[in-house]
Amino acid sequence: MIFNILSEFQDGITTITINRPTKLNALNKATIKELHRAFKAADEDNETRVIIVTGKGEKAFVAGADISEFAGFDKEKGAKLSAKGHELLFDFVQNLSTPVIAAVNGFALGGGLELAMACHFRVASENAKMGLPEVSLGVIPGYGGTQRLPQLIGKGRAMEMIMTGGMINAEQALSYGLVNHVVAQDELLTFCDDIANKIKKNSPKAIAEAVKSINAGFKTGVNGFKKEIKGFGKCFGTEDFKEGTTAFLEKRKANFTGK
Repeated sequence: MIFNILSEFQDGITTITINRPTKLNALNKATIKELHRAFKAADEDNETRVIIVTGKGEKAFVAGADISEFAGFDKEKGAKLSAKGHELLFDFVQNLSTPVIAAVNGFALGGGLELAMACHFRVASENAKMGLPEVSLGVIPGYGGTQRLPQLIGKGRAMEMIMTGGMINAEQALSYGLVNHVVAQDELLTFCDDIANKIKKNSPKAIAEAVKSINAGFKTGVNGFKKEIKGFGKCFGTEDFKEGTTAFLEKRKANFTGK
């Protein structure tokens, strides 16, 4: 039996791999549901401190959605498709308490780039190419692309990318701020592991509050500063805070438990 998703845990890091290489790891309904379950399980696992998501093979992270599944939809079905995708995967990933790194290997197009943008940050291989080609199909990005891309690279560049439907390469993505790093493909997962190992040394409780505070600043009608103040205060009631401050005063490394 071939699974659409592979999930592997090692040393505090869960790596989720989209396993549809013959379809360039395209997202269909089944894959989105499996991704939801995999992310949920990793987030609820106390041993998992960081999640890395990538695509199987060397060609693609995710080369888009499975167009055949929605080509015959009307406007009501289209809206439901978008809403369900946000709920199960894209908004879900953005708001996870566990840090999520997208290891973008190859093409990240349409829903693939939208998944990468929903992650907390992105690292790309040198051969990566990214774009939102939806307008060439007579539709707009429906999994957060029109919102997250401007937040990451600015309104003008986002308008150009979405209106032209064109692709940018890894170096352009780096210069735009769409990705944090560009590395050789054979070094991609090792590089992401190195970042994950730095993250997992820190307090899971504090990181979860930081994610909430940062996300709040991008939500309409939400005061990010007030969210930060509340999150800052909450940290003082955790065992991680006691351990972190005690370790600092005792001049030793902290051993955080995520409590």
